[in-house]
Amino acid sequence: MSPRPDVTEARKNQILEAAVTVFARLGFQQTRMDDIAKQAGLSKGALYLYYKSKDTIIAALLKYFFMQEFKRLQAFVEADREASVHDQLMDLTRQLAAVMHWMARLMPIAFEFYAIAGRDQEVRQFLQEYYHDYRRELARLIQRGIERDEFRTIDAEATATTLAALYEGLALLYFVDPEAHQWTEQVETSVRLLLEGIAQHAST
Repeated sequence: MSPRPDVTEARKNQILEAAVTVFARLGFQQTRMDDIAKQAGLSKGALYLYYKSKDTIIAALLKYFFMQEFKRLQAFVEADREASVHDQLMDLTRQLAAVMHWMARLMPIAFEFYAIAGRDQEVRQFLQEYYHDYRRELARLIQRGIERDEFRTIDAEATATTLAALYEGLALLYFVDPEAHQWTEQVETSVRLLLEGIAQHAST
């Protein structure tokens, strides 16, 4: 008799997709585990086999999206295209803007994820490692610009931290008040100002 196929990952993905749909429709606070189970087409008992609470679902969901975003950045940096690093960073910024619009419905969940990080060491550790790795990849790209004589001899890691903070800070402003902050236009303007400031032949 052949062994049963392991459907764990498929089932987890099924639950996460259902959770996104329900959270977007009902909001985090109003969503019950029953709602997620119903959307996923599972019994509540089956749901609890994979996730014990809404917190664990949110943590799994955001870890997935954070890692997808990191993989996108890593692949972008690894490509090492012939275009100027300035143009590459602007292209990366535009890609992030496109993702930001798609992520809009998930931002209440993202805020809850940060709240969970305040009380859950594992989630906090994940975020620390994620942002460390994210800044490292940005620093690689900035260092490439220095080596190509596009940027002045600056601290690549410190500049990467500034760029990451710019992305995150503008995202927060956008989701708090989307009417007042047009993220795409604002982030492109802000990144362009930063790059002009570190350019090798920046005006003084």
